Amino acid sequence: MEKITVVKVGGAIVESEDQLNALLKDFSAIEGKKILVHGGGRRATKVAAALGIESIMVGGRRVTDAQMLEVVTMVYGGLVNKNLVAKLQANGVNAIGLTGADMDIIRSHKRPLKKMNVDGEEKMVDFGYVGDVDRADGQALAALIEQGVIPVIAPLTHDGQGNILNTNADTMASETAKALASAGYEVTLIYSFEKKGVLSNPEDDDSVIPVITHDDFKRYKADGTISGGMLPKIENALAAIDAGVARVIITLATAIDGKHGTVIR
Repeated sequence: MEKITVVKVGGAIVESEDQLNALLKDFSAIEGKKILVHGGGRRATKVAAALGIESIMVGGRRVTDAQMLEVVTMVYGGLVNKNLVAKLQANGVNAIGLTGADMDIIRSHKRPLKKMNVDGEEKMVDFGYVGDVDRADGQALAALIEQGVIPVIAPLTHDGQGNILNTNADTMASETAKALASAGYEVTLIYSFEKKGVLSNPEDDDSVIPVITHDDFKRYKADGTISGGMLPKIENALAAIDAGVARVIITLATAIDGKHGTVIR
């Protein structure tokens, strides 16, 4: 079985030129087939603020109205994506930038109203133009990969009716990894960000939780050890494992060799 590595890089790393350059150098050095999935939420928040558009987050996920959809489409699919592609080309990686609409690789539907706990109250939340993934095409991605092309995927999908939808980048990485596993690859999914892994104490960068299982996650979620944006990340990691992805690791952006961080089982 051929191996492939899917690396997801978060928005904080994208915002730091030095950290981003180091990560892309390390990504370029990964042997074999690979894919990069990126976020860019912090850049989108900055651009939106400059345009007088408020950013609203619920449960670690962005609410996307019509104005915000224009911002994230420009920032994710344009500014961030093409910057990454250019930098990878400079590192000798023949990259191509994609959204879910390109080659119809990831299709989604607009998220319906969702009941969530917001500040201790159960509320119906309208996330706006946010896409929940219906399917990802591992065979289409494999066709590019087998030609030596490295996909760089922005967190945007489409509904097949001409509409772009904002989709959580961790979900994009998980769905991409799952599709490649279904296409016959042995997949390692690495979530890289600014911490060494999932921390038991947010104030202690060395308090890395070495392993998280489904039962561990339920406990950590209930007692508040894991909260905010880390919740969807681990939910997506567990979903990937359940769907046949061989390994999922949450780690520091400078440790994408898979030897350090939190292992999801």
